Amino acid sequence: MTIDYYFAPQSPWTYLGHTRLLAMAEAAQATVRVLPADFGQIFAQSGGLPLPKRAPQRQAYRLLELARFRDALQLPLNVQPQYFPVAADPSARLIIAADLQNGAQASLQLSGAVFAAVWAQERDIANPQTLAELLAECGLAPELLAHSHSATVQDQYDANTRAAITAGVFGAPSYCLGDEIFWGQDRLDFLERQLKTL
Repeated sequence: MTIDYYFAPQSPWTYLGHTRLLAMAEAAQATVRVLPADFGQIFAQSGGLPLPKRAPQRQAYRLLELARFRDALQLPLNVQPQYFPVAADPSARLIIAADLQNGAQASLQLSGAVFAAVWAQERDIANPQTLAELLAECGLAPELLAHSHSATVQDQYDANTRAAITAGVFGAPSYCLGDEIFWGQDRLDFLERQLKTL
């Protein structure tokens, strides 16, 4: 069983679901493919809007929902962190570099550290110094930062984005199991039920 895990590193919803996804994948002995994607391109295909362009009432409700899920899941989360909105490409490419060099477990660990950096620790994940610190905290080689700027990594980022569009993904996080998409951390219960049937 393989779960295709499409996400944007700056997504709070990805942060809120990350630990639960890993726990249920482990319980089901499922493989997770780590697939950061460019949701700017995905939105252009799917009609999605970046947060600043959404209607004010949608933006206000998003803050309410973030607080609700933070409290329900008992996770540290600043609903309006200092470094948000933030460019996603540098951290997405770093996660891909870790995946290519060290495998899925390392990239999943780094992904969790990146998510927490934005939403729990008030850190700038577009800053190379922050990314270098996160590599060190995860016990990963500092050379990955340079590797993240390589054509190989960019090609993989582009491939992830094309694969997400082909799969019908339109929002982050999306968990794909077979032909089914489970969009959003609030759909993890349905993903877990599906895993139990396989």
